[in-house]
Amino acid sequence: MQKEVLWNQYSPEQEKEMASVCSRYMTCLDEGKTERESVRLTVSMAEEQGYRNLRDLVQKGEPLTAGEKVYYMYNEKLIVLYHIGKEPLENGMNILGAHIDSPRMDVKQNPLYENGGFAYLDTHYYGGIKKYQWVTLPLAIHGVVVRKDGSRVNISVGEKDTDPVFTVSDLLIHLSREQLAKTASKVVEGESLDILVGSIPQGETDSEEEKKEKKDTITANICRILEEEYGFEEEDFISAELEVVPAGKTRELGFDRSMIIGYGQDDRICAFTSLMAFLDEDETPKRTSCCILVDKEEIGSVGASGMHSRIFENTTAEVLHLLGHTDSISLRRTLQNSKMLSSDVSAAYDPLYASVFETKNAAYMGKGPVFNKFTGSGGKGNSSDANPEYIAEIRRVLGDANVQFQTAEMGKVDAGGGGTIAYIMANYGMEVIDCGVAILCMHSPWEVSSKVDVYETYRCYRAFLTHME
Repeated sequence: MQKEVLWNQYSPEQEKEMASVCSRYMTCLDEGKTERESVRLTVSMAEEQGYRNLRDLVQKGEPLTAGEKVYYMYNEKLIVLYHIGKEPLENGMNILGAHIDSPRMDVKQNPLYENGGFAYLDTHYYGGIKKYQWVTLPLAIHGVVVRKDGSRVNISVGEKDTDPVFTVSDLLIHLSREQLAKTASKVVEGESLDILVGSIPQGETDSEEEKKEKKDTITANICRILEEEYGFEEEDFISAELEVVPAGKTRELGFDRSMIIGYGQDDRICAFTSLMAFLDEDETPKRTSCCILVDKEEIGSVGASGMHSRIFENTTAEVLHLLGHTDSISLRRTLQNSKMLSSDVSAAYDPLYASVFETKNAAYMGKGPVFNKFTGSGGKGNSSDANPEYIAEIRRVLGDANVQFQTAEMGKVDAGGGGTIAYIMANYGMEVIDCGVAILCMHSPWEVSSKVDVYETYRCYRAFLTHME
């Protein structure tokens, strides 16, 4: 069952639409490098399309009717959007769900220190990374600092041409004999992923007493800069959420400009194509459409902003309440009767590392969205295994919409594996399957995707929302 590469199969109108979708996606990727930025961007895009904050409707007790568009945001880390359909909500929803967190480095709560004439910020890496990939790169700092009085400072340093950037140093090749003898997981240790942030000592003080008190003059100078230029003090790191990510914009890749290279495409490529497909739905849907963008998938979907939390369940209960349903059985019916695409990426076949792939069941770039019947590892551990009846239904919907797709597994059976949020949603009894874009260099600072896959996945999500019954 070989699938054709999608290039040159589109009409001129579709090629124009593909260019627009990819341009929009690349802009979203640059403007949403963290979960908070992604949620803020989502709210802005949604409100432009007439979506209202569910909290306001709940507070006013304002009822919902078919055609209404609402969203619920939790701490700028998770957002759920609903486009109320013509059918009763108890009949279920068509759900697109993706995660908006990506592997990175987080600044610790007591991070600033000085050593050997340099100032550093101590970090703790987040998610599954190859640590050696994160050295000697220009890095940016994004996030939020909350002062003791509750006031907030949004931080984004390293993205503008006039901004400074940061980096993690590495050992020069001439002195790295011992380092290179280590295994790849030990070449760079987690505690060595500290970012270099300065080297100028603070200027001369007025008195000898002040000189003695300020032994760490470089960190003192950094503290001065933080306060004067960015509006917070060293103590405020305690209540800060600062993420270290690769600096720079998403770019077109290849002489033919056929690919996209950018940070965080796992899983924002699925999050933003899901969001665009969802927001581009103009007419009132038959079944209620829902888009979920969540945090913490890369570390197990834990915490209040992860898929394991009750926020989605509670939010859906609030929607039901505004639709006139106050009994718990309505919520259970709604969730069980829903159908979902767990929008998450798959590992693209890489001919330079062909030994870890089983070619008949590998995902290929340029051949459309990838359906993974199951994920997990080894003997399908920690996976959700989609029902064949549901897969047949999806085949019908995508066939009618002339959307090309492929099926795949995450490499050879015992080569490794990975997971998504699918198994969590399957706990409600709803039909769910993983569907997303094939990505090259997954979990690296710069990941690679194909433009035709971005577009065909967008078309896939549109068809699912519109035609799944």
